[in-house]
Amino acid sequence: MQSPTPANARISIIGAGPGGLTCARILQRNGIAVSVYDRDPDADSRNQGGSLDLHEDDGQLALRSAGLLEEFFALARPEGQEMRRIDPSGRMLDHHLPGPDETSRPEIDRGQLRDLLLRSLAPGTVRWGRTLRSVSGPTDGPRTLTFTDGTTVEADLVIGADGAHSRVRTAVSPATPRYTGVSFLEGWFDDMERAHPELSRLVGKGSALAADGERGLFAQRGSGGHMRVYVMRRAPVDWIAANGLRPEDTEGIRAHLLHEYAHWSAEMLRLITDNDGPFVDRPLFALPVPHTWEHSPSVALLGDAAHLMPPLGVGVNLAMLDASELALALVHSPTLGEAVRSYEKSMLPRSIDMARRLEGGAEHLLSASAHELEEFERSAQAQP
Repeated sequence: MQSPTPANARISIIGAGPGGLTCARILQRNGIAVSVYDRDPDADSRNQGGSLDLHEDDGQLALRSAGLLEEFFALARPEGQEMRRIDPSGRMLDHHLPGPDETSRPEIDRGQLRDLLLRSLAPGTVRWGRTLRSVSGPTDGPRTLTFTDGTTVEADLVIGADGAHSRVRTAVSPATPRYTGVSFLEGWFDDMERAHPELSRLVGKGSALAADGERGLFAQRGSGGHMRVYVMRRAPVDWIAANGLRPEDTEGIRAHLLHEYAHWSAEMLRLITDNDGPFVDRPLFALPVPHTWEHSPSVALLGDAAHLMPPLGVGVNLAMLDASELALALVHSPTLGEAVRSYEKSMLPRSIDMARRLEGGAEHLLSASAHELEEFERSAQAQP
């Protein structure tokens, strides 16, 4: 079968996260029709998570291609670029305070970014409540998408923007994410200025990181007076059940953590004891390095579906850069196959290089040395 032209192709994106929506926006902006399928029942069915820093050389570039950079800056928080490194006693080790005109990586709530992208799409672009079960069909297409509700869709190109445990990935790659050995436990804080003024002063307007070599705490301010704290530790992937606990047993989990963090100061322990609501278990997974697959003109992967890495500030930025490059390749290529090949020619070397730089990065998050972590981040995020 001859690969169709992008303008006449049936293009389906799986996943309505920042990567999938950025790709859809750029395609529509250039006159190419696309449908997006997402497992969420609707756009407001769940909290979208914490804050994201969009870098000027990838995430912001993608928003420029999407024609949304000005709207992004109207929502972004430049003050969120503040970064503090603290020791377990609460003593400041390092403090980055952004300048008045610094816009290299301003913060935006993940939910705000998603809403910005959703508003930019034609009505009906996203089909909610559609959980993908499988991708079948010949390598050169068309592909059949089968959803868990029994419905099917035929597509000339399937774009996998469906995250760490991508179902689209299985159509081209047998790789599965592996547990890194480091677990995050997320806690939420609301109404920071009135309900948690001491923690507000401790963390500042951006983020704060503390670690002792074995465990750490990462606090991240959001908009509207909210904050998220990630309790970071080496632990078995099933550590909650292994300790006779349940995910909803907030007090039991808190008591377990207080034992592990017993030598930390009372001020720092409030990041564990004062959260509003339950904890959320978020073990860290990563794909094998390098992760490659045999080219298929009917399947493309972007973001975590293509290159799941430790969370060191590059994930959403790479996903959006991938999305922009894939969409523009489709705009400027005569066939789907040539577009996907052109995209993979730049995406795969970039993602492999970055994945190698970030390998073991989950361990560095627990480093007791602010200087060591800073050097690792600088090396990992440096341009090739």
